[in-house]
Amino acid sequence: MKTLLLQGIFLQILCTVCTGISMTACAQTTPSKPTQSKNIPVKTEIQKTDEEWRKLLTPVQFDVLRNQATERPFSGKYDDFFNEGTYYCAACGALLFTSSTKYNSGCGWPAFYDAATATNIVERTDKSHGMTRTEVLCARCGGHLGHVFEDGPAPTGLRYCINSEALIFKPKGEKAPELVK
Repeated sequence: MKTLLLQGIFLQILCTVCTGISMTACAQTTPSKPTQSKNIPVKTEIQKTDEEWRKLLTPVQFDVLRNQATERPFSGKYDDFFNEGTYYCAACGALLFTSSTKYNSGCGWPAFYDAATATNIVERTDKSHGMTRTEVLCARCGGHLGHVFEDGPAPTGLRYCINSEALIFKPKGEKAPELVK
């Protein structure tokens, strides 16, 4: 009886630890506020100063898109959201993902198994927070979207773990947002 009880307690602890590890796989703390955004690709179609971006974005969007912050797991408006439509970059309006590739990964952030078009996103190695991950950015404006992992479903095997704050959703049939210049 004691052995079964100890095994049950051990499994509960193991599940708690594994859940914590999976939750931090995407998570980052909010970085300090630099005077100029760091780690944004130098050559993007849109080149704006931080002050120009601050005028276009909410403070939270600015932290996510320009300072590589991450919203808390299960807090984003698109995590448990499965309406038909299209997702665009909240900073510049570029097409990023469609609802047809969105799925519930259980990670706490909106997850997609493929991008709407490969040319609208760029990836780079992120070695922050003691981990090596692949960061996903908007190719048009360089905004931080989230990370991509190789533990997603078929057909790609990918899990684009994206911050809701980095996205604008438009329902099927609704006009795309105007592109920022």
